[in-house]
Amino acid sequence: MAVSLPPSHYSPLEEQWYNPDSAQTETLILPLKHSLRRLKTFLRFLGFIHDSRFSLSLSSFSFLLFGIAAPSLIIVFFYCGSGSASASACRKYHIKGFELETLFFQATAAAVSLLCFSLNFRKYGLRVFLFVDNYQQNVDRFQFEYIPKIDNFFRSLAVWVLPCVILKTAREIVRVIYVHNDSLVQSMMVVFVLLVSWTYTATVYLTGSALFSLVCNLQVIHFEKYKNLLDRNLDVLVYIEEHSRLTFNLSKISHRFRIFLILEFLIVTASQIVTLLETTGNNGTINFINAADFAISSIVQVVGIIICLHAAAKISHRAQSLASFASRWHALLTCRSNETLGASENGGNLNVTGSAVAAMNYPESDMDSVDYILPPINEEMNSNVSSYLKRQAFVMYMQSNPGGVTIFGWTVNRAFMDTIFCVELTVVTFVLGKTLTFTTNNT
Repeated sequence: MAVSLPPSHYSPLEEQWYNPDSAQTETLILPLKHSLRRLKTFLRFLGFIHDSRFSLSLSSFSFLLFGIAAPSLIIVFFYCGSGSASASACRKYHIKGFELETLFFQATAAAVSLLCFSLNFRKYGLRVFLFVDNYQQNVDRFQFEYIPKIDNFFRSLAVWVLPCVILKTAREIVRVIYVHNDSLVQSMMVVFVLLVSWTYTATVYLTGSALFSLVCNLQVIHFEKYKNLLDRNLDVLVYIEEHSRLTFNLSKISHRFRIFLILEFLIVTASQIVTLLETTGNNGTINFINAADFAISSIVQVVGIIICLHAAAKISHRAQSLASFASRWHALLTCRSNETLGASENGGNLNVTGSAVAAMNYPESDMDSVDYILPPINEEMNSNVSSYLKRQAFVMYMQSNPGGVTIFGWTVNRAFMDTIFCVELTVVTFVLGKTLTFTTNNT
C-alpha cells in the first residue's frame, strides 16, 4: 500500500530549487496563465465549467437540446421524409432503429464525461484539478513543459475530432442521396442539425478523455524530473517526502477518475456488443448507409478509451520505474564510495582497535580486574554506514510503494490492459458465435 501523506504547500525540493522571492516569478508564469485561461474558456464553452447557477442551467439545457432532443426529433420525424420511396428505404435498411441506438450510447457516454468532470471542476477548480497550484514555484517547468502539454491537448483533440466529423459528413451526404427528403432545404436542415449534434457530443466525450490524459501527462513531468534528482546530493528523507507527495497526487487522481473510467468502459463495451448484434445478427442489408454511423461512433468511443488507458498506463509505468532507478542509484553510490561497513578495502578484514584486541585476548579473570576501555569510534565509517542504511531503506520503500493510477485497487498498467483485451475478445467471440450461428440456421 502506498504511503499517502498530505503534502505541504511547497515540497522540500521546491524550496531548494527555486527562490520564492524572485521578482521574475509573475512575469514567467504569464504564458501559463494565458494557456490556462484559454483552456478554461474552451471548457466553459462546452459546459464543463459552471461559474453560476445560470451557467449550470444553460449547460444542462444545451446538452439536452443539442445532444438528445434535436437529433431524436430529426431521426423520428424528418430523417426519411414523408415520401413512400424514402419510407420504404428506411424500413429496408433499418436506418431509424440503428440511428436511435447509436444516438443513445453516444449521448450517454458524453453525459458521463460532462457530469464527472463538471463535478470535479465545481469542487476543485481548474488549477487544483490539474495540480498546478501544488507547484507554483516551478516557473521554469511551467514555462517550458506545462504549456506544451496544454497545447497538445487541443492538438490531439482536433486530430481525432476532425477526421471523424469528415466521415460523418460524408455518410450523411451519401444517405441524403439514396434516402432523400421531400425538399433540398429540408435535407440540408436535417444534415446540419445532425452534424452539429454529433460533433457536440463527440467533442464532449473526447474532451473528457483528453482532460484525463492531460492530468496524467502533467504528473509524468514530475516523475521524469524526479529521476534527475537522484544525481543531486540531497538527504534521503527529502527523496522520500517528495515521492510521498507524488504518490499522494496519484491516489487523488485515481479517486477522482475511477467512476468515470468504469462507466465509460461499460458504456463503450455495451455499445460494441449492440453494434455486433445489429450488424451480424440482422438478416437485412448492411451497407454504408445504415451501418456507417455504427462504425464512426465506435471509432470515437474506442479512441476515447484508448486515450484514457494509454495515459493511465504511462504514468503508472513511470511511477513503477522509479524503483529501478533508485536501486541503480544506490548501487552506483555504494560501489563508488569508500564505505566498508566494518570491512577494509584491501582484504575485507574487520578493523579492530588495540583496546578491542586486548579485551578479546584477556581471560575472564583478568577482565574482572581491568577497566574496560571503549574503542574509539570511527566517525567517517559510522557516517558511511548510516548513509548506506538510509539508501537501502529508501530503495526498499520505493520497491514496496510503486504507485500508479488504480481503479479500486487494480493498477492500470500493461497487465491490466492485457486483461481488458482478453475480456473484450471473449465477449466479441461469444457474440459472434451466437449471431453467426443463428443467422446461418435461419438462412
